[in-house]
Amino acid sequence: MLKEKEHLQLLDALRGVAALIVLWYHCYEGFGYEVAAGSGIYTQPCDHGYLAVDFFFLLSGFVIGYAYDDRWKQGLTFGKFALRRLIRLHPMVIIGTLIGVVAFAIQGCVDWGGNSISGSWIALATVMGMLMLPCWPGFGGDVRANGEMYPLNGPVWSLFFEYIGNILYAVALRRMSTRWLTAVAALSGIALGYITLTQGYLGVGWSFVDNGFVLGLVRMLFPYSLGMVMARHFVGRERHQVNYTQAFVACSLVLVALLSLPFIGQATHPWQNGLFVMVLVAVVFPLIVWTAAHAGTAPNRAAKLLGDISYPLYAVHYPVMYLFYANIGFPDVKCTMADVWPMGVAAAAVSLVLAYLSLRLYDLPVRRYLLSKMK
Repeated sequence: MLKEKEHLQLLDALRGVAALIVLWYHCYEGFGYEVAAGSGIYTQPCDHGYLAVDFFFLLSGFVIGYAYDDRWKQGLTFGKFALRRLIRLHPMVIIGTLIGVVAFAIQGCVDWGGNSISGSWIALATVMGMLMLPCWPGFGGDVRANGEMYPLNGPVWSLFFEYIGNILYAVALRRMSTRWLTAVAALSGIALGYITLTQGYLGVGWSFVDNGFVLGLVRMLFPYSLGMVMARHFVGRERHQVNYTQAFVACSLVLVALLSLPFIGQATHPWQNGLFVMVLVAVVFPLIVWTAAHAGTAPNRAAKLLGDISYPLYAVHYPVMYLFYANIGFPDVKCTMADVWPMGVAAAAVSLVLAYLSLRLYDLPVRRYLLSKMK
């Protein structure tokens, strides 16, 4: 029997805050305001909200290291680890894909250019999505013709890389000494810094276009491995307890405030915003996770709900966003959020309700059943 560790509740709550930031970011994503004509760099309210994904990667690396590092000596095998991760993550991948099919059907089964998509290609995209198989741009399964790895539910791209991170952890990273693991984090951090300083942002990995796989892998590997290094320094160390409520409020405010900031500097000098992005990912996010990990547990229902709903919200909200984008005329949007704010609020509300129902009626029962079969 694998020994369970103390649950770090505040990390779950902050994952919920980050999921809400992603929802906010995606509500505005369809409008896209260019920083400077021809720059190819776009800004919006909650301009850095996409970096919540990098916060997720850091959290995942920390939690995986914290929860599993010493379990391998207790008899944990690769098969058992993989099965546990599949049970935790994959049920929502499946339901998110199916919701994406429904949303695509409501849109009329057409891509963003208005071209009709055959049922066979939709079926293929559905099966690939449920099996976590990514689409190549221009491939028939790319039913939205937007180059997304998962055109029925775009954010699944980050789960694809998290699966890769889990495999790398089980096969190699967990076996490394802390010194070598730190070297992996440092080298991938240097690569990530190059990407951010030259491009001015970190919105990469969602498509295979322009070396998207390599960029996404680097984007995942740095925070993921850094989180594992942090977990090793955290485990076995005397903890200085931080007040739960104060830590929750402070960490949440920092996340919301910094990820809401507009594009930093000028489009002609992308390194300025890139430097800000790198400081967030390499310095601010680790400080937030470290602080939250030291917070005591408190009977806070709101924080628990945030933690519970975080993954379902991330996994099912984007099909609703597709419908929202279609209704504002994407990709040729001629309005602003101020013009259609009731529709935006409705899309966010529907996403939250859908996430809660998915959690209660599907995710929790399915996971309980599957875990019971493991015993």
